[in-house]
Amino acid sequence: MITGEQRKLLHEFVILDLAIQSLQRDYEVIENLKMSKVYLPILDGYLKAIRNDYFNLKRVLASQKITIVKWEKVSEYFSDLTVTSTGNDDVFRYANQALKTQVEELLISKQNK
Repeated sequence: MITGEQRKLLHEFVILDLAIQSLQRDYEVIENLKMSKVYLPILDGYLKAIRNDYFNLKRVLASQKITIVKWEKVSEYFSDLTVTSTGNDDVFRYANQALKTQVEELLISKQNK
């Protein structure tokens, strides 16, 4: 059974993972811009900071024997996350728009640091 604190860590991990995926997709697009030399170092800074947080959190979850099994889109509006922990499988449903908003908030907070 995943505790409330573990659920918070798992949610933070999901947001970091989605932020990395989003930035990697954007990276490919920005590489083709005329001003890519200006934007790529900024994106690299974001990716470095977020990956550091991501890997630290991944280690914490692994030490608690929590693993993400699969992420599947249920509909246009929702996605399910299947997670295993000691002896249990849990499925968490996330609203896609809420995840998008939280990823944006994370990136904005990193910008202000």
